[in-house]
Amino acid sequence: MKKYIVIIPLFMLLISAWGQTHPVRVVFDVTSGDESTHQTVMRHVKLMAEAYKDSEFEVVIYGGALPMALREQSSVSADIAAFQDSDRVSILVCEETMRRYHAEPSQLLTGIRTVPDGLLEIVLRQGEGWGYIKESHK
Repeated sequence: MKKYIVIIPLFMLLISAWGQTHPVRVVFDVTSGDESTHQTVMRHVKLMAEAYKDSEFEVVIYGGALPMALREQSSVSADIAAFQDSDRVSILVCEETMRRYHAEPSQLLTGIRTVPDGLLEIVLRQGEGWGYIKESHK
């Protein structure tokens, strides 16, 4: 009986450890103009990218969150720059949002790519089995 008392917790620990290193794919949905939301999403992506080395992450920026991606307005430009050369983390901005707000690609931070439609990008990723996180405050 004592063997089982030791083996069962050890087995549970091994399963838990495996679960924490299993690769994931997550798309983050950012529409808020709130800078604390921008800081939070970048913190989440950074920590998850460090914890899940074989995983992929996308941050999709659209709507009121556009300033997060703009060179002259972003409060998270250094955080975004840290992922500039990453093949596991993509920061994407919606071209429809850019048109609506009269923003030009030259105004974007280095390393940010555009997608035709932010919502469609999220739906496509979910269809591929990606996890979904909506980032917001308030």
